[in-house]
Amino acid sequence: MTTGKTIELGFLIFPGFPMACLTSMIEPLRAANEIAGTEAFGWRLVSETGARIESSARVGFDPDVSLAALTGVDQLFVLSGPSSRFENATGSDGKLRSLSRHGTLMGAVSGGIFPLARTGLLEDVDVSVHWCYAAAFHAEFPDLTATEELIARTGRFVTASGAAAAFDLALHMIEEALGPGIATEVACWFQHPFVRGQGVTQRKPTLGAESTDDMLPPIVADAVQIFATHIEDPVNVADVALAVGVSVRQLERMFRKTTDKSPLQYYRGLRMNAARQLVLYSNDTLTDIAIAVGYASSTPMIQNYKEVFGIHPEEDRSKINMFRVRENVSIPAE
Repeated sequence: MTTGKTIELGFLIFPGFPMACLTSMIEPLRAANEIAGTEAFGWRLVSETGARIESSARVGFDPDVSLAALTGVDQLFVLSGPSSRFENATGSDGKLRSLSRHGTLMGAVSGGIFPLARTGLLEDVDVSVHWCYAAAFHAEFPDLTATEELIARTGRFVTASGAAAAFDLALHMIEEALGPGIATEVACWFQHPFVRGQGVTQRKPTLGAESTDDMLPPIVADAVQIFATHIEDPVNVADVALAVGVSVRQLERMFRKTTDKSPLQYYRGLRMNAARQLVLYSNDTLTDIAIAVGYASSTPMIQNYKEVFGIHPEEDRSKINMFRVRENVSIPAE
């Protein structure tokens, strides 16, 4: 537990940041202060220039300070979408590196891991990456170690995969500062059923079924894991069936029963989801994306993409760019 010193937090927000990631951290910290009757936690909103920031929900926030003027924070968390970049990358990346050198714990939630990774600070650091950004993150940062765990902490770096994980992270911070009793009471205030931490993996939706991956039968789950690790270098269903110890027909039946898809359809869906991440969150050409998800050329990938998502990948990319604006002018994906 702390000795009474207020832990000062900074939340660096980018245009289009997910508001839930901010409130999921601030609200439990506010409740902890109220329950404990002390200012154990303080926080400031930060933007690169100090200008007003609009969240993805189009709710505006007025930061307390610009990044350049920020001092005196013990911890700084980056909140953004995966495509967010600094307007002045040299100066702002340098500011984050300076804060880190001087002892500030650096963190990121959800898409905030992307601008933090672009600073170069995350070498030899395990980071938590939301499953819906995993392919895009690996494509941009192939040398960084991404984990499917909800929360990852290495030294003075901590990352959380999404808003719910951010709430869990806040509870862990409360427990460290004020003890398990306060943390439990805060969790109960918000009817948070249990506290998750490092070592707990993210739950992912099962393609085409009303379930999550942790609800799949072991054989199907093992097959899905093999498919998921062979996006760029495809495997055939017969080899996967052999690897999990069943016949192809048995595997077909089990997939149909639990996912309402054949193994091949399920596998194609995984590859298309990876392709869509690269379409939306990278600058890669369609040919490069096709190769990254196991196609020899872009033509069959585009056809499968249109079948799965009902839209050409270029049109899909242009739609998301409509929401990336700077000074009311659309800008390309970066």
